[in-house]
Amino acid sequence: MDDGGSAALEFITAGLLLLVPLVYLILAMAAIQGGALSVEGAARQAARVFVQAKTEGSAQSRAQTAVDFALHDFGVSTDGVTIVVTCSPHPSACLTRRGFVTVTVTASVPLPLAPSALDVKTPLAVPLTATSTEQVSRFWSAG
Repeated sequence: MDDGGSAALEFITAGLLLLVPLVYLILAMAAIQGGALSVEGAARQAARVFVQAKTEGSAQSRAQTAVDFALHDFGVSTDGVTIVVTCSPHPSACLTRRGFVTVTVTASVPLPLAPSALDVKTPLAVPLTATSTEQVSRFWSAG
């Protein structure tokens, strides 16, 4: 019985069986890391622009714009993104001198190569959350 040349075929087959999952794992981890960086940057920038606004209405819209830009820069979809703003020591008045504004951003990052039309019980996206806190300046005024 002649086995000449079968080692190369076995090596290629075993290599592909091990290499494909490894490449997918690298792609998935890269997508999740990029999403984590984008969500963290979005929360940080939203908190920064919130405390620099003149009114709470403009602060909300500026924070939303900052989140949209930060997520868009990393290619993360803004669909389903939630932004929660909490304030202390006065929860009803965010822009008070030396008050703290905390912005929490939650987004879902889809796994690479996962078809969106696939209807399965397993989640095809990874939810990511980031929080950032900024202090309102002691020189802040509504004027």
